[in-house]
Amino acid sequence: MTNQPATSMPFEDLEHAYECLAEAIDRAGPHAEALFLTKLALALAHKLGDAATFQSSIDIALADLPPAEC
Repeated sequence: MTNQPATSMPFEDLEHAYECLAEAIDRAGPHAEALFLTKLALALAHKLGDAATFQSSIDIALADLPPAEC
């Protein structure tokens, strides 16, 4: 993994992206949230076109998640 900045997107744009994502998750609803997020991730991976960067993004997203409930 390289030491690249977490984002090159200006904060205001990142904030807008967060709001769009939150609204889209709400629109998908609890029953389709995981499917929506999977489809979104795959669409973004395809647009990104870089498997290593995509894997790095997965690692960043997994970091510091609470433990799964049993």
